[in-house]
Amino acid sequence: MAEQQRRGGGRDKRRDRDEEQSEFTDKLVGINRVAKTVKGGKNFGFAALVVVGDGKGRAGFGKGKAREVPEAIRKATEEAKRNMVRVPLREGRTLHHDARGRHGAGRIVLRAAPPGTGVIAGGPMRAVMEVLGVQDVVGKSVGTSNPYNMVRATFDALKNQSSPRSVASKRGLKVQDIVSRRTDGASEAGMAETTS
Repeated sequence: MAEQQRRGGGRDKRRDRDEEQSEFTDKLVGINRVAKTVKGGKNFGFAALVVVGDGKGRAGFGKGKAREVPEAIRKATEEAKRNMVRVPLREGRTLHHDARGRHGAGRIVLRAAPPGTGVIAGGPMRAVMEVLGVQDVVGKSVGTSNPYNMVRATFDALKNQSSPRSVASKRGLKVQDIVSRRTDGASEAGMAETTS
């Protein structure tokens, strides 16, 4: 009987691990064949770039190298899960404000969008937005098209996102004060345009 309980406990742990794995979605952004020159010739392998997210504002990226493609993807996925970041989303569907990110020659611009816009972004940026759970965003890559640099630049832009709640807590104000100031500033700007 004790043996059966032990076996059952193992199954429960396995089920918990599978549920934990299933809450994340992962996307393969790119895979390259790489070669290392050695004394006897060349050793070929594969390098994979993967983004992982929960669709609720958490995402990460990772890269892995191995002799076989599935092993490289597995390593990249594990690294991505270890390096996840949380990004505040407005209404759970878009960014709070526009952002710029860069890494090396990769430069990207992300803009918040109204409902129904969809994800307008190319390749690696689109993969990051989809696993993050962003439904409406406009993105543009201005620099290189290298997927590694584009993904890093995208995460650089997302790292700088801040919500009204976090800004209010830093300034010691209420969220309503921050939001009302933003709307007052917009209405003042509109009045200035009409008077000029």
